Amino acid sequence: QVQLVESGGGSVQAGGALRLSCAASGRIFSTYSIRWFRQAPGKEREFVAYISFNDDSIHYADSVKGRFTVSRDKFVNTVYLQMDNLKTEDTAVYYCTGGYSSNPWTPGSSWGQGTQVTVSS
Repeated sequence: QVQLVESGGGSVQAGGALRLSCAASGRIFSTYSIRWFRQAPGKEREFVAYISFNDDSIHYADSVKGRFTVSRDKFVNTVYLQMDNLKTEDTAVYYCTGGYSSNPWTPGSSWGQGTQVTVSS
């Protein structure tokens, strides 16, 4: 089983930036991939971004395209979510989830603990 530990998050004003990290440990094969999901109060969990460890293919939700950037440091098995030009509607608990599914938009079998992102106007 792969363990995922998140860090980052916090509070920022609209237009600001934050970076989230998701460190993966355990036995990880090259076909692993990590997704970011978020869940706002009273709303369903939604997909944010995806990155594959195999070929670094990337996908984003339309709501974050052009503002969020997902990247990976393969030497430390850590995935980053750089969030720029944050909006109040980005306020949510952000989770990283990893697995071996080829579907970028479904959660993996491992989850991070979640980190709160709050954007104020």
